Amino acid sequence: QLQLVESGGGSVQAGGSLSLSCVASGDSDIIMSWFRQPPGKEREGVASIYTGDGIRRYADSVKGRFTISQANVKNTVYLQMNSLRPDDSGIYYCAAGSRWPRWVARWSDVGRHTSWGQGTQVTVSP
Repeated sequence: QLQLVESGGGSVQAGGSLSLSCVASGDSDIIMSWFRQPPGKEREGVASIYTGDGIRRYADSVKGRFTISQANVKNTVYLQMNSLRPDDSGIYYCAAGSRWPRWVARWSDVGRHTSWGQGTQVTVSP
């Protein structure tokens, strides 16, 4: 199991931007993803990247607004969030797992992510 350390988040008004970062222990290529959990709702996938080749996936609700990227440092990923909306609010979690079959189509499978960060709050006010 990997250790994940998140940073970033905070509060912003609608239309603003925030960024999150996540560092995973180890140096193997892995799937690294961001999930979020709005108050009273289930956890949902936001974006994912495979550190081996940089292939990315996004939830439809964030396409064109959020960007997941990886740093030159192994297993460090960022989530740049632009044009934020109140419904983007929630606890954001970094998660990781070894690449699974057909991960591109199943990137938001919670159970495939075997390591999770502690979560960081993102609040977007109207």
